Amino acid sequence: MRKLVLFLLVFITVFSFAKVKIQFWHAMGGWRIDLIQGMVNDFMKANPDIEVEVQYVGSYEEILAKTVAALQAGTPPHVVQLNEISTKKMVDSGVIVPVEDLIKKDPSFDKNKLLPQVKNYYSIGGKLYSMPWNSSTPLLFYNKTMFKQAGLDPNKPPKTFSEVISYSRKLVKKDDKGNIIKTGITWPLYAWFFEQWMAEQNKLLVDNNNGRTGNPTKVVFNNEAGLKILEFWNILTKEGLMINTKKGDWTAARQLFISQTVGMIITSTSDVALLTSEAQKQGFEIGAAYIPIPDGVQRAGVIIGGGSLWIIKQKNQAEIDAAWKLVKYLADVDPQITWHKGTGYFPVRLDAKEKLEKEGYYKDNPLHYIAIKQLLDTIPSYATMGAVVGAFPEIRTAIENAIEKMINGQLTPKQALEEAEKEANKAIKQYF
Repeated sequence: MRKLVLFLLVFITVFSFAKVKIQFWHAMGGWRIDLIQGMVNDFMKANPDIEVEVQYVGSYEEILAKTVAALQAGTPPHVVQLNEISTKKMVDSGVIVPVEDLIKKDPSFDKNKLLPQVKNYYSIGGKLYSMPWNSSTPLLFYNKTMFKQAGLDPNKPPKTFSEVISYSRKLVKKDDKGNIIKTGITWPLYAWFFEQWMAEQNKLLVDNNNGRTGNPTKVVFNNEAGLKILEFWNILTKEGLMINTKKGDWTAARQLFISQTVGMIITSTSDVALLTSEAQKQGFEIGAAYIPIPDGVQRAGVIIGGGSLWIIKQKNQAEIDAAWKLVKYLADVDPQITWHKGTGYFPVRLDAKEKLEKEGYYKDNPLHYIAIKQLLDTIPSYATMGAVVGAFPEIRTAIENAIEKMINGQLTPKQALEEAEKEANKAIKQYF
């Protein structure tokens, strides 16, 4: 009998100290792998009953595909990081635990502490479905040293499309044979930039108020606003003022700027830390500014980019609870500040921003503040909230394919816009 009692006591003791194990899949490569692991290590120290297996899975698209495969196999991860355009697809999937449901049960988390623009993007019908985490917007970064050499004012970056063209012409350098060796600008061939410039003009990407008041049935970008964007892109390309990358090649675009082959780059705020560091190594002064907009347009603002954290349904409630603790921690003040300083993704919390302001961080790091200010200056509207549409990845592909044909001389800007519209509408119909 004593042996039985002793066995039960040992069993109960071991069971009570058993760790809950969860998986966290993310898409942040490079130096950010170690940064994330360090943050999670801190979480596990504070929560010794939870063990988190952190895994860099690849791109957002790869995470989504592998999550689907894991669900089919009955072994889904607990927390996955996905890009903003996966929002509608994840909500429709039925495989997630909306964070709003967990917040209602947890008075320790106040969603009103989140930046309104960030919270609004990941909310549908006022319900928050995923936890904002690595949020970004596009910024114009420019080489002040090259500006001075070209006779440009290093404290006056271009604000409009026409100014970008004018500045780029002055930044062009040719060798003895007349070949362009340095030029104006680059940005990755990525439809995100097209979406941003539509929002800056306060124009929608899809109908039903960007999918915010009903399921979208078609794209609505084939108009004057869309044409302005493609004509701008086309002029820069034809005149050799812009170097285009392969689709989605952020690394190539960054390298063109770091090597001082181009004087300007439009890229994600998440590149602030890297570009600042590389500029120091290469010996040039870097500046940052809001993205330029079409001439004659009142600036409306930018859309949230980056990604958020989704909690996947599990059979074991203890695992869901552990996943919520992790997600809540990563969105807390100090982890958000660590993440912001280490990357350039801006903190998603108002109190994190306020803490940094009080500490004087932005006085010493003004480029980090420009990203937040650009977002805070954004005028709330359905256009600047961003679209939610299940076929978003396919819509982006349609836009990118059409632009690629345009820069290769196969289509005019108008033809490219029409082709993008046709292919994007096909994808929307197929989604349903």
